[in-house]
Amino acid sequence: MYSFSTKGICSKRIKIEANGRKIPLLVLKPKSEPVNAPGVMWIHGGGYMTGMKEMAYIGRAADLVRNHGAVVIAPGYHLSLFHPYPTALYDCYAALLYIKDHAKEFGINPDQIMVGGESAGGGLTAAISMLARDEGEVKIAFQMPLYPMIDNFDTASSKDNHAKVWNTRRNHQAWAVYLRKDAKKDVSPYAAPARQTDYSKLPPAYTFVCTAEPFYCETLKYVDDLKAAGVEAEVDVYEGMYHAFDMSEPKNPISKEAIRRFNERFAYAKENYFAKQEN
Repeated sequence: MYSFSTKGICSKRIKIEANGRKIPLLVLKPKSEPVNAPGVMWIHGGGYMTGMKEMAYIGRAADLVRNHGAVVIAPGYHLSLFHPYPTALYDCYAALLYIKDHAKEFGINPDQIMVGGESAGGGLTAAISMLARDEGEVKIAFQMPLYPMIDNFDTASSKDNHAKVWNTRRNHQAWAVYLRKDAKKDVSPYAAPARQTDYSKLPPAYTFVCTAEPFYCETLKYVDDLKAAGVEAEVDVYEGMYHAFDMSEPKNPISKEAIRRFNERFAYAKENYFAKQEN
């Protein structure tokens, strides 16, 4: 179903200690040694309960390395089957702080640390952006929550959805595993970012989504809420496609357009979005 190439990318794996656990990180760099490059923490999808950091090769993260000279760091966060919320959140937050503290070693501009991910990785992207804002320990310059899984309540598009790859049944199951007994409750926005009521001072955002997938409505609402709070945010919508279509069918003309637009928006972010670290 998926194919990937490591062409043009240097990689290494490291482990960090955080919250009493070891967290593996996959570091992807361009062949030429980066200097003052954008640093992107890219968070994999899988409904919070499956997936792996190596999925960075098959999604948009690899584009950032090859096409824009970015340094991508993908955390291997603990999955929800054995480690429900908030483990994944704090794994990723620890990785973010590590990136900030070791930016120069990675060849990263510390004032251009970004976060992105697909699906549940998009949900964690939104949650991490909120947590980082509230804690004040690290500044995020740009967020890319692609078709994010952010609402534990049914929306018009996630209710009675029978699309392939992701649908209502899988969505309910994944939230139940991630949040356990709180899956249908009004939880913290760090657990389900759609529960947020204050979108001010969050990083500027770009995302895309398709009309047939469960996360269509929650993605559009997230962008609208950001805009209403005065945050720069943009979404591209693709008709009739299904969840993660850009990874499943990268040669499809619609996927090619989505990939082109994603790269275009990142090029703009690279030139325009910076967030100076305060310490």
